[in-house]
Amino acid sequence: MKKRYAEVIVDIAREELDRPFRYRIPEPLADRVVPGSVVRIPFGRSGREIEGYVTGVSDSTDYPEDRLKEILDVQTGAETAEARLIALAAWMSRMYGATMIQALRTVLPVRRAVSEKTTERVCLADPDGAAALPGELRSRNRNAMARAVETLLRESPIPRGRLMKEAGVPLSVIRRLERDGVIFIESEASLRRAKIEAVERGRDVPSGEQEKALSVIRREWSEGAGRPVLLRGVTGSGKTVVYTELIADALAEGKQAIVLIPEISLTRQTVLRFVRRFGDSVSFLHSRLSEGERYDQMRAARTGEIRVMVGPRSALFTPFPNLGLIVIDEEHEETYHSEHVPRYHARDAAEKRAELEGAHLLLGSATPSVSSARRAELGIYASVSLLSRFGEGSLADAAVVDMRRELSAGNRSIFSDLLKETADRALSRGEQVMLFLNRRGYTGALTCRTCGCVVRCPHCDVSLTLHRNGRMICHYCGYETPALRVCPSCGSPHIGGLSVGTEQAEEAARAAWPGARILRMDADTTRGKEGHSAILKTFEEGGADILLGTQMIVKGHDFPNVTVVGVLLADLSLSESDYRSSERTFQLVTQAVGRAGRGRKKGTAVIQTYRPDHFSVVCAARQDYDAFYREEIAYRKILHYPPEGALMAVLGTSESEELLQTGMTYIRKYLKKLDPDDVLCAIGPAPMTVGKIRDIFREVIYIRNTDPDKLVRAKDLIMEYTACNRGFDGIRIQFDLTL
Repeated sequence: MKKRYAEVIVDIAREELDRPFRYRIPEPLADRVVPGSVVRIPFGRSGREIEGYVTGVSDSTDYPEDRLKEILDVQTGAETAEARLIALAAWMSRMYGATMIQALRTVLPVRRAVSEKTTERVCLADPDGAAALPGELRSRNRNAMARAVETLLRESPIPRGRLMKEAGVPLSVIRRLERDGVIFIESEASLRRAKIEAVERGRDVPSGEQEKALSVIRREWSEGAGRPVLLRGVTGSGKTVVYTELIADALAEGKQAIVLIPEISLTRQTVLRFVRRFGDSVSFLHSRLSEGERYDQMRAARTGEIRVMVGPRSALFTPFPNLGLIVIDEEHEETYHSEHVPRYHARDAAEKRAELEGAHLLLGSATPSVSSARRAELGIYASVSLLSRFGEGSLADAAVVDMRRELSAGNRSIFSDLLKETADRALSRGEQVMLFLNRRGYTGALTCRTCGCVVRCPHCDVSLTLHRNGRMICHYCGYETPALRVCPSCGSPHIGGLSVGTEQAEEAARAAWPGARILRMDADTTRGKEGHSAILKTFEEGGADILLGTQMIVKGHDFPNVTVVGVLLADLSLSESDYRSSERTFQLVTQAVGRAGRGRKKGTAVIQTYRPDHFSVVCAARQDYDAFYREEIAYRKILHYPPEGALMAVLGTSESEELLQTGMTYIRKYLKKLDPDDVLCAIGPAPMTVGKIRDIFREVIYIRNTDPDKLVRAKDLIMEYTACNRGFDGIRIQFDLTL
């Protein structure tokens, strides 16, 4: 047999080992070693056994045969990931400054085979001759054994657990019957699948507007993969109907589909919609599945048992052999941006995977990210719009309440008079209310409760963050100034941080509506494996009158009986020390308003704010994306923020504050040496928004340029510089690239 060789990346996260090593493939393993395999190999002079990933296989080598070591074993058997996922990992490694092993761990998350789940079924050895057996057993006072046989006479084979329950017998009785030859037990492998509620199969017939959108998309994709498509549809316009029709197209062609959703809290409703259309071919992934469940989902995806995978960011790496479509729902959500190395954005990684696999990419949102909208404007993406709600629903009426006036009128409650009155009327009619607490931006920005002014950096146009030492700091350029005691705009002494917790809001809601049944949905109430689903199902089925929560309650949920939505502290996210604060405020408020009136009843949204004139709040109240986009993209162009330029954050962390400050200062000096004319527009170093977590200090340098390749090159040079300088041994450097 012809000799074969494998390129293996070793499972050691050290930069100097971040290259493939060549190994011989022994003949008994020849059919099992393919790109994507996890293998056991001898490594180094000592020959210690470690794991590695096979990135390539060939029939020849230019390395001396007698110096090659042999692969010892294959950890994942014949179940190997697609070689194209390895190509995707290589792209992620290059773009985001991760080692290849870190990228491989991301795209091949199920690294080790998990033992199969088996179901034991009990069978009668002689069904025809067992009819008289219960009587014989009872005559010998073997009543438990008799009950077991009677149950088996009604149904054989039967799962062992159900037999024990229905007959009321312990395992010892089953074992005794087996020893006596009355029964035998057979084992059957079964797939561990996350629980999905039973739902009646059906199809939503597309509306005329949806059919037009489908026609445009199909025409775009009719030849080759075509451009990615951005589907902008107002809240409640039925984007999911478009998704399901396009998924049906992919399945009809013998291909598979991935649907990304931004939050684990969205999993239940979203999965049920797809199960209704596609039945058992749908499954889902999320972080709370067991290792066995995740492993089985991946195995079923490889074999074709699952053809549609729904889940958050990690579902993008489902190893489908013939991927035809990737859908990113609510594509604007920041949860698609990984906070771990590699710090990839799922939108960009999905675009790359679709390119590698010849698949289609569809991005959907009522409030597309400015980056995606800009790509559509430039023709990089095709663009399709849904401008009216699906079915009989209509957009909610929105009222903006100036909380400064409420305060002047003596109302110190977190609920305005208008919200209280509107909710009272809805509850009296048996309708439901959602209260969205916008807690974004509460980390220390100073806001005037009299005029709504937020204290901002004079150099970067982002809010300054108040630190415990009484200083206000810009987390983009490091600008510092003492904390203010009066508003710089109106002179009011009522300036400080605005912060209301969900528990505090719940107490206020119980006082305002004492007879209402209230559910609170936040990180504390959703910690269990089914925490999100249990709360949402209770509310959906009418088990509560008011649902109060943070961002997770306003993302994609569809509750037809909700007629009133209250947005508390709508402008708080404008206080974020981030150039995207206006975009995020518009998106959050628009999505919140969109939860009202999704059924036949007219909806009303009450937006409470201290900055009623801000364009993001005004446009959100009108559900006017185009007006918001024109204002926001003009701002990005002036300051060259993405998408009008690329931005890379060089993130440093260390247990030593002094070491970190020294190291980041040296990186800044190195950049100055590389770029004396400051073409890269480097600023910092400065503390991150949260400068210390669990005794780990954190600093950042920002680099901007219109050419992303220049930032990638700068990243490579910084990695080389820090790798060869022992002074950085106690500092961890990461990179976060935004396009």
